[in-house]
Amino acid sequence: MSLPSNVHISTHPCLQAKLSQLRSHTTTPRETRSLVQEIASILGVEAFAKSLKLAPTGTDRTPLGVEYTTQGINPADLALVPILRSGLGMVDALNDLLPTAVPIYHLGLFRERVTLQPVEYYNNLPFHRSELSPASPASLDPTANTAAATLAVLLDPVIATGATAEAAIQLLREWGVQRVIMLSVLASEEGVRRAAGCWDGGVEVWTGAVDGGCNEKGMIVPGVGDIGDRLFVAIGK
Repeated sequence: MSLPSNVHISTHPCLQAKLSQLRSHTTTPRETRSLVQEIASILGVEAFAKSLKLAPTGTDRTPLGVEYTTQGINPADLALVPILRSGLGMVDALNDLLPTAVPIYHLGLFRERVTLQPVEYYNNLPFHRSELSPASPASLDPTANTAAATLAVLLDPVIATGATAEAAIQLLREWGVQRVIMLSVLASEEGVRRAAGCWDGGVEVWTGAVDGGCNEKGMIVPGVGDIGDRLFVAIGK
């Protein structure tokens, strides 16, 4: 299938083998959690290799006393943003991959059962105040706030209809980030197009695979089932 240039589908053989295991109805919740983390780690390596850069951060000395230039990632002010609840299953993998701990903010969105449209129920995206003097009238202006990150790494194992992904990306855009990298274990063709097309030049989508479509309940077919239920043993709720 022909997809937009800002959609990246992994061809890593280990990821594809793990995704095949994740699809199985016999995979246990513990195995599901491990597979989601492992797939997220591979996706993160691929996405960060293209999207992040190195920058000198100072100097240090080796155990032999030799001075060397230290390096860090650029941008350094990135944040992980899992979409509750299933995005939590990807957080540890991405946090462990990064060289330093980064802020983790949360977006709570659920799909209304009839319309399949996203409903926001939680948002803890913080703002940084501007450097204006507290006495300045401009410092009281809400628009003087800035996002606490320039790059948001949005995490959700499944992009089905794309409505939730689109809503989350728009929230991050309104928050003030300069870019969004979205990582997803699996997407539908419709969903990934919708996510990738909602912010021209501002979003990159990395996914393990793209399935053809969704059923009447908004579930990807063949898909991986309700990944949130599988991660948190909530099947039958």
